[in-house]
This record gives sequence, structure tokens and C-alpha cells, in this order.
Amino acid sequence: MANPTDNTDIKSMSFEQALKELETIVDRLEKGDVELEASIVIYERGEALRAHCDGLLRQAEARVEKISLNQNGEPTGTEPLDVDD
Repeated sequence: MANPTDNTDIKSMSFEQALKELETIVDRLEKGDVELEASIVIYERGEALRAHCDGLLRQAEARVEKISLNQNGEPTGTEPLDVDD
């Protein structure tokens, strides 16, 4: 794992890399075998990783489009994907 006090590397991480490290951090915190000060530091890194993953997901959602079909089921165009449906 990278130095938990240096979060500059997070911006260059792929979603998968950031998620894997975030899962490692969660596992460590759930086990409870990390000293308090270290827990705070890795929690802060975990929060930065979560925010990065969230941003990457939002970017991916913005690029996804839904295909519009006519009554015959033929494609007629695309429209933004509405994830709230």
C-alpha cells in the first residue's frame, strides 16, 4: 500500500486500483488491530479513495447513453441514461 499520508497518487489510479486499496483499508479498520493514530490516517486515505471512485463513476455515468427504440423495436437514437428510473 502507498504511503497513507500522501494522497497525490490517488488521482492517477484507475477505479479498480482505488477500490482494491479502499477494500484493504476497510478490512484493516474492521479487524481493529490498527493503532488509533494510524486508523485516523488510513481512514482519511480511504475517504480520499472513496471520493476518487465516486468521481470516476460519475464520469462513467455521464458517458453512458440509453438507446431509444421505436414501436417496432428499431433504434431511433440515443438519450442520456437516467439512473433514477
